Formats: sequence, C-alpha cells, structure tokens
Amino acid sequence: MIAIFDYGMGNLHSVAKAVERLGFEAVVTSDEAQILAADGAILPGVGAFGDAMQHLRESRLDGTAARYAQSGKPLLGICLGMQLLFSHSEEHGSHEGLNLLPGKVVRFRGDYKVPHMGWNRLQFVQPSPLFEGIEPGHVYFVHSYHVQPEQASDLLAVTDYYQQVTAIVGRGNVFGMQFHPEKSGAIGMQLLGNFLKLCERRDG
Repeated sequence: MIAIFDYGMGNLHSVAKAVERLGFEAVVTSDEAQILAADGAILPGVGAFGDAMQHLRESRLDGTAARYAQSGKPLLGICLGMQLLFSHSEEHGSHEGLNLLPGKVVRFRGDYKVPHMGWNRLQFVQPSPLFEGIEPGHVYFVHSYHVQPEQASDLLAVTDYYQQVTAIVGRGNVFGMQFHPEKSGAIGMQLLGNFLKLCERRDG
C-alpha cells in the first residue's frame, strides 16, 4: 500500500494512476493513521510553496510527514513536494518547509526563460537504489524555483539549465524528484518503480 498525501494541492490522481500501473495499490488520503500504516508514501505538489505549507499545517499533515520520515519507511516528494522537504523557500516571501533535508529553495535568476519547462537530461552524481538498471535520460520539468541542498551527499542527480540544477535528492529513506516521473516516459516510470521496490523490500 502506497499512501499519497492529500492536502488539497497536487496532481494526486495522476500519481496514483502511475503507482497502480506499476502494480502497487495506492490510496489518496489525508488520514494520518492510514498514511503511517502505508509501506511507502508520496508527497506530490504543484503551485506555491507557502500555500502548500499552509495547507499541510492546517490539515496537520506537516507533523504526519515528519513522523513518517522518522519511521524509516520510504518517502518521496515530487516537484513542489520535493521542495517542501527542505528547510525554507524564498518563493513569494520567506517560508519554512518541512525541514526533513537541510537546504533552501531559490528562484532561477538570469537572462533566460523562467519557468524551466521541458525535457532535460539527468546526470547521476552518486549511486542510489533509485537508479538500479537505469541509464540517464530525459525527464520532464516545470518549475521556477530550484533547490540548493546544504549537504552535497543529499544530491543524487542533476540536470543543466544554464547552471547545475538539483533533479533528485535522497538521504536515508527520504527522496525527492524535482521533475514529474509520472509524465517522464519510460525513465520516469522506471525511477518511480525503483522507489516502489524500496517500499516492497522493506515490507518483505
């Protein structure tokens, strides 16, 4: 069972459908007990960082995410959901995040198109079980802000958009993908599938 956090923001059902296509049961829920009982959890997100954190706090799912991370079971943040894992964001002001990983979320700055939108090639910068059996390829990004992790060891994959851009992060059982794996063709589904295998291995 994979729990998908329902806090009123995010492409919840497209993520659920992708999980089900990979042969796993998915439940979209805001119920803490149901989330904490799941074998793996996914925190999706689209929209603004501050709004998302407000929704999480109002539904008390910020504490649920922290408790889930402490459980040792696999947790995956997708797109804005990855950014929420970090300490704080400068999007439309200054906002505190879930602080599960140290680092900040900053706006792209430069004479180039923002948001960063389209297919960009991943570069794996250190080994991860997420990359098992996968050759780096192109995945689909849509974002105006990007993560600057404090710890280089948390950075698993990058892409290039006029600079090095954080694409995948991970520490212990907590992972994040800046792009949408469910919209990134075969490689996206392989990456999501490898995350789900971590949930299965732990359960087994």
